[in-house]
Amino acid sequence: MDYNNLLVEIENKIALVTLNRPQALNALNKDLLNEISDFLDEAEKNPEIRVVILTGSGEKSFVAGADIKEFSDFGGQQGELLAKEGQDKVFNKIENFPKPVIAAVNGFALGGGLELAMACHFRIASENAKLGLPEVTLGLIPGYGGTQRLPKLIGKGRAAQMIFTAEMVPAQRAFEMGLVNEIVLQTELLARTKAIASRIAGNSSLAIAKAIRAVNASDSKDGFDLEIRSFGELFDQKDFKEGVGAFLEKRKPEFR
Repeated sequence: MDYNNLLVEIENKIALVTLNRPQALNALNKDLLNEISDFLDEAEKNPEIRVVILTGSGEKSFVAGADIKEFSDFGGQQGELLAKEGQDKVFNKIENFPKPVIAAVNGFALGGGLELAMACHFRIASENAKLGLPEVTLGLIPGYGGTQRLPKLIGKGRAAQMIFTAEMVPAQRAFEMGLVNEIVLQTELLARTKAIASRIAGNSSLAIAKAIRAVNASDSKDGFDLEIRSFGELFDQKDFKEGVGAFLEKRKPEFR
């Protein structure tokens, strides 16, 4: 995989994907979004990848937002298309990706950057992380799913306050609200995130894929039915036989 704006390292079934536009604090532009989409398409087919970690280059920024220069002269139809294409090609694709995607949030995660982190299945943040959705200061609202995902993570009232005030919250406050799962030292961010990813990678990838779908459906009326179906379907898979066999034989399972 060769990209202009991404650095990809694959080791021990974990893909570390670094968003690499340091001159722009890793701001999201069209090229970067296209490359993320292309990477996800390749990673889904690659059996050497079981978990994906997304992070930003440098210590200052995960993603500082969208590249405003690209849409500063857009009209309404262009703006609507921008949001739809971004959601379809990247943000929704990450949320529904059948392999876990973890955001390692280093520094600023603002606007589209926070929306990208929220699309991931969960978030680990460095102590210097700052998160926010400042779109109303530009006369806009979040367009990459921010108004939908933030209330589910921290509650409607807190989400409304963050969006309406454009407040930027520090890592500790984000942790207290449930926006990030853990806070670690900047120097330990990748090591901790890789340790979590490694533990996930040792589990059944088939079960994980089913779990992602079920968790994503937890706020829908079909969530319980999907869980029941998925639970039953896994009984017919080799991973179930291996997992149960390993448990009974008191050995570590080898999921393939």
